[in-house]
This record gives sequence, C-alpha cells and structure tokens, in this order.
Amino acid sequence: MLYHPDLMGVDALAEKIRKIPNFPQEGILFHDITPVLQSPEYFRLLIDLLTYRYMGQQIDVVTGLDARGFIMGAALAYQLNVGFVPIRKKGKLPYENAILNSI
Repeated sequence: MLYHPDLMGVDALAEKIRKIPNFPQEGILFHDITPVLQSPEYFRLLIDLLTYRYMGQQIDVVTGLDARGFIMGAALAYQLNVGFVPIRKKGKLPYENAILNSI
C-alpha cells in the first residue's frame, strides 16, 4: 500500500545501510542494503521515495541491473504500474536478448 513517504525517515534509512570498507577490494566502501531489505518499514520507505520521485513522468519500463537492481527495480515498476526489464551480463538470460556493448 503506497503512502506519502516520511521525508524525515530518510536519515534513518541512510543509517540502516551498512557501510563495509575495503570490500570487495581495498579502497572501496561497499554500501550493503540488506538491512533495509530485511525491514518491511524501511524497504517500503525506500520504494515509496523512489515511486514519488518518478510518479507522473512518462515511464514505459523500469530497468534493473543485476541483483540489487532486480529487487528495487521490480518493486518500483510494480508501484508505477509499468514493466520491468532485468539487465544482466551476456549469456545470463535465456531466450531473445538485446546486446549493448559498453565502453
């Protein structure tokens, strides 16, 4: 059920994201959203914030990059009542695929 997001909850949401230094390699600060996903309250807040950000715009489809993008992208697409397209590395999806070469 969509509700108006509590903007004051944004700071609490940010604090819920675990910061892991030097993962997966030295010099990288990994932002682990698992604690957000484990909390129905914070996961709902995250998706509602994204929904309000894009509501009313001409969006035909939401795309999501591997793993975490699938979780948030699919939930956002559902809220916006549009389709969802997963983006994966070549050879990871069955059937017909579009291939885009990156730089």
